[in-house]
Amino acid sequence: MNEYDRTDAAFYDSYATGIAGDVPFYVHEAQQAGSPVLELGCGTGRVLIPMAEAGLTIVGLDRAPAMLAMAQQKLATLPGATQQRITLVEGDMRAFALGQRFPLVIIPFRAFQHLLTPEDQRHALRCIRDHLTEDGRLLCHLFDPRLETIVAHSGPLGAALKKDAEFLHPETGHRVVVWETRRYDPEHQRLEQDRIFEECDNAGKMVAKTSSPLTLRYVYRYEMQYLLELSGYAVEALYGDFSRGPFRYGGEQIWVAKRR
Repeated sequence: MNEYDRTDAAFYDSYATGIAGDVPFYVHEAQQAGSPVLELGCGTGRVLIPMAEAGLTIVGLDRAPAMLAMAQQKLATLPGATQQRITLVEGDMRAFALGQRFPLVIIPFRAFQHLLTPEDQRHALRCIRDHLTEDGRLLCHLFDPRLETIVAHSGPLGAALKKDAEFLHPETGHRVVVWETRRYDPEHQRLEQDRIFEECDNAGKMVAKTSSPLTLRYVYRYEMQYLLELSGYAVEALYGDFSRGPFRYGGEQIWVAKRR
């Protein structure tokens, strides 16, 4: 469960750019809720830093030291007042104790789906609830699984290797091509991805190749609703995009849940 605690963490910002509109959505919700905000799975600070720049005090928790190190490097380039609004914590969203409560907790970009069992998910939701103020809210983003895709990509082989993305290496400037294959495990509701990063020089010759596995647990809409309710939350909204559009099968699940 340390997918990003490896060399591919250095590539994260180049290919994991989030979903359209997600950062403004979280900033707006945080401004409405007020400080402090807790972000779980904060990674390299893609969401956390814009929040601090908007004047919010935020705590970012992540279990991957390599990701937190990258976030810390970014923080060092920010104005002092912005840096002071940010606290980074190495920890696990299933079991953490920060000694304070928050009016808003966010879990952006499917970080909740790194929890691979229902037990882990319940532990996390209960721990989060313990850190919410009396009327605090949780925002949680998941992808919505498509049954036809799961059926097509199940079994030992899964999907064929295909090109997923391309970007420039943040240090060498070389072109990096990302190849991906994925397999679904319907019994355990898991998506298992293998990503291969091929770095090519200016002549097109491959000079480096790294691979990275990633496993996520997919959660169905009503499964997540019941999980929230059983964990002490009242669901306030389910959006299908970060413009607050309606939920659509096979798209995104963006949950707004209030502590009760």
